[in-house]
Amino acid sequence: MSVADKLPKVTDVEVLNREHPARESWRVFEIMAEFVEATERLKEISPAVSVFGSARTPSDHPYYQLTEEISRQLSNAGFSVISGGGPGIMEAANKGAYYGKSPSVGLNIQLPHEQNANAYQDISQTFQHFFARKVMFVKFAVAYVVMPGGFGTMDELMEALTLVQTGKTRRIPIILVCEPFWRGMLDWFRNVMVPEGMISPEDMDLMQVIDDPKQVVEAIFKYYESRGFEPSPVEREIQLNL
Repeated sequence: MSVADKLPKVTDVEVLNREHPARESWRVFEIMAEFVEATERLKEISPAVSVFGSARTPSDHPYYQLTEEISRQLSNAGFSVISGGGPGIMEAANKGAYYGKSPSVGLNIQLPHEQNANAYQDISQTFQHFFARKVMFVKFAVAYVVMPGGFGTMDELMEALTLVQTGKTRRIPIILVCEPFWRGMLDWFRNVMVPEGMISPEDMDLMQVIDDPKQVVEAIFKYYESRGFEPSPVEREIQLNL
């Protein structure tokens, strides 16, 4: 047996573990770069509306077609439309905006099983970190339009509600589309969470349900008609501390 054979074996995992503190510290710079790049890339898209929904919705589904129509009307009304940049409802949102008058924006995410970016993006920004991407959805949006979706959609909706409820971001219209899909959740909020004291009755007013594309656009304009889309100095400072 050689001397080398007698030495303890050092695995790749052990090497990575030894380097872990340094790797974590340098990762902070990667995260900073992601925020800086996205902020610079997206700073001219205002006013913008973020649209969320399932990646699994096929193009012949009524949800897809409704999303496309809402996004086209938003785009023609002067709003950039932001989606997650992937398939399904995200594609429908980008597609509607792409054929409208205002920019179609895709905030894509790198996943272990790669999410393919849809083809309907005027501006495409790819993120490695979910949390950085989520900040950009909020930072540049004057409204949220939430279509039917799964865990990712619920995550974005709850994030928005929490940020507005706690005052960590300015209040914006949060519009749920397709009332039958949301009915059970809203009933549970109203009949369980409110009576249990987990949320306040007025927290229900943070959301509104609208199914008609034209009325979605009108609701956003109505909310801002007396104040304009630009954040106030106080709101701008809040946005900086998201």
